[in-house]
Amino acid sequence: MKHVGIKQARQELPGLIDRAEAGEEVIITRQGKPVAKLIAAPKTSKALPSLADFRKGLKTGTPAAHLLREERNAH
Repeated sequence: MKHVGIKQARQELPGLIDRAEAGEEVIITRQGKPVAKLIAAPKTSKALPSLADFRKGLKTGTPAAHLLREERNAH
């Protein structure tokens, strides 16, 4: 675990991100007190489908505007 001051973190951010991606935790400090922790983002288990594929998988039904109109007219 590496401790780095804010000023140094600004200057070395790309390198600190590389270290975090490699699994190291980086603690960013202000006046010697920890204020933030830089860690790697969790790995995604699978890629998201493209928007076109996602839309193909949606079930089409009654449009929302039609449902709202029916509800409004019922009252």
